[in-house]
Amino acid sequence: MQTADLQKYTLFVLLGPTGVGKTALSLRIAKYLQSPIISCDSRQFYREIKIGTAAPTAEELLQVPHHFVSNHSITDNYNAGKFELDVMQLLPALFETTPNVLMVGGSMLYIDAVCSGIDDLPTIDSEIRAMLRQLYEQKGIEGIRMQLQLLDPEYYKQVDLKNAQRILHALEVCITCNKPYSELRTNTIKNRPFRIIKIGLNRPREELYARINSRVDEMIEQGLEQEARQLYEWKDLNALQTVGYKELFEYFDGNWSHEFAIDMIRQDSRRYAKKQLSWFNRDKSIRWFHPDDEELVFEYIREKCMGI
Repeated sequence: MQTADLQKYTLFVLLGPTGVGKTALSLRIAKYLQSPIISCDSRQFYREIKIGTAAPTAEELLQVPHHFVSNHSITDNYNAGKFELDVMQLLPALFETTPNVLMVGGSMLYIDAVCSGIDDLPTIDSEIRAMLRQLYEQKGIEGIRMQLQLLDPEYYKQVDLKNAQRILHALEVCITCNKPYSELRTNTIKNRPFRIIKIGLNRPREELYARINSRVDEMIEQGLEQEARQLYEWKDLNALQTVGYKELFEYFDGNWSHEFAIDMIRQDSRRYAKKQLSWFNRDKSIRWFHPDDEELVFEYIREKCMGI
């Protein structure tokens, strides 16, 4: 398929905060569009962490073909840049069978990677990554903050100084390229040769938070603690710096009580939902709906399919 041909096709993106109700509606939309689902949940990529990421069940996977669910191991080095390349390679084949494809998820950077592109950054040498990880383990987050302040004071002013992974990533790029990470970030939007229609789902805050709390309780009942125990020896991997696992690791280490760890999972899940909404609200192209307003969602999709 030629690139120009893709202009006749549409990527629908169903997004929203954690716990809002994307999965159930996505299955109905995918069936209506006769489309597979591209998962854009950056933790559902990992096959070992099904419960804590609310990965689609076996029954749901049978209803609609899914891509990028349980297709990686927690030991794999996978990121938004690789996801962008993988999705862009997959889409032409999917558009051969359907004019509309549905992407579903709440991972903000990964959605942006597909819809707008992200900067092409270098592959990081494993020795550099190991060296910086050792610095972090020896000096803690303050040690890598100081290093970033020296190498890239501009990005130091912008980055979330509590987010060790982002600080480490910036340092990896600084050292690999011998340039400040901030100089390499162009934030240039890439034009895609297909339409992109974004549909956002949200609920009133009290309603959303109640659903999140309830979902955490369900995960505990389903065996989240046992799943986390099986992964404890890999707790320092980036894939496991994830809400639901990192809190239980604190409990396993004896730093928190069981009750406090579960409460922190609820609290951190609500914080993440708030962060997601703050990110998405900057994008004025998103059309927002309450998940229960299903007929309005389908009316909007029909209009877009007809080109209205």
